Amino acid sequence: MWAYALRRLLAVVPTLFGVTLVTFFISASIPGDPAVLVVGQRASPETLERVRHEMGLDRPLPVRYLGYLRGLARGELGRSLRTQRPVAGDLRERFPATLELTAAAMAFAAVAGTLLGTIAAVRGRLWDTLTRMVAVAGISTPVFWWGLLLVLLFYRQLGWLPAQGRFDPFLDPPPAYTGLHLIDALLSRDWQALVIASRYLVLPAFTLGSVQLALVARMIRTGMLEVLREEFVRTARAKGLTERVVVFRHALRNATIPALTAVGLAFGELLGGAVLTETIFGWPGMGKYAVDSIGSLDYPAILGFTLVVGAGFALINLAVDLLYAVVDPRIRYG
Repeated sequence: MWAYALRRLLAVVPTLFGVTLVTFFISASIPGDPAVLVVGQRASPETLERVRHEMGLDRPLPVRYLGYLRGLARGELGRSLRTQRPVAGDLRERFPATLELTAAAMAFAAVAGTLLGTIAAVRGRLWDTLTRMVAVAGISTPVFWWGLLLVLLFYRQLGWLPAQGRFDPFLDPPPAYTGLHLIDALLSRDWQALVIASRYLVLPAFTLGSVQLALVARMIRTGMLEVLREEFVRTARAKGLTERVVVFRHALRNATIPALTAVGLAFGELLGGAVLTETIFGWPGMGKYAVDSIGSLDYPAILGFTLVVGAGFALINLAVDLLYAVVDPRIRYG
């Protein structure tokens, strides 16, 4: 397994190289002058020319790209034109917020989707129809519409949950051991902070995970219907095992294997797709950073965000491939 994992890690390198190549040249072709962003619209032509030279914008595009690759080899993602700070530092600060939101959304989608898919497969036509309606609603409804609807209902009308930010601005967040507020609150045994962080997380996580919930539910339902017709399930029932044991211990484990691929791809999509959700809820993560950078033509920040999301997507898919062997012992990697 370790040799397979190493080969897959090496295969990630050309993939990321392709990501940098495409993203760099697309970013460079966007109309606009980053030097104007730095010095302002009223700067003299001499000042603009000097800033362009300092930023390397007067060099040919291939030379600039090679310089960017040399910086990557040193672990540098460039300097943000908007914040005037290293992009790696900006992303490092915001990564825990995005990771916490993405993990919560994926956990919600996986647990609720598995439960709905299992119920639809074993409870008959009525539950199957209801689950199908939930799946269609989740897949066909845009994320931003879910977000606005939830804000209107739970913040504006009921006042139950906050709609903006990650923590109460008038209180101190828990000590930053990991940067994840929920984990930090647990580690510091700050139960008030745990409740506050959870309340701020509910609406963004539900919004982000709604589409993936529908996909997981449909895949689990299809897998369960196939597995429940297998010989080993009939054998388990013939042994006198209860239906709950047959479904959850024997059938569900086998039906989960195809869904693992969807969950892995979904997690990567959520990591990059948090852009809209973070913007709607004012969540201070990498997605909101990317949106602000796009609006400012901050192409080093855009490149850094794309590269980090691409690397995360590749690593998550590798982890899912390795999980196959854990879920199904028949799978071996040479």
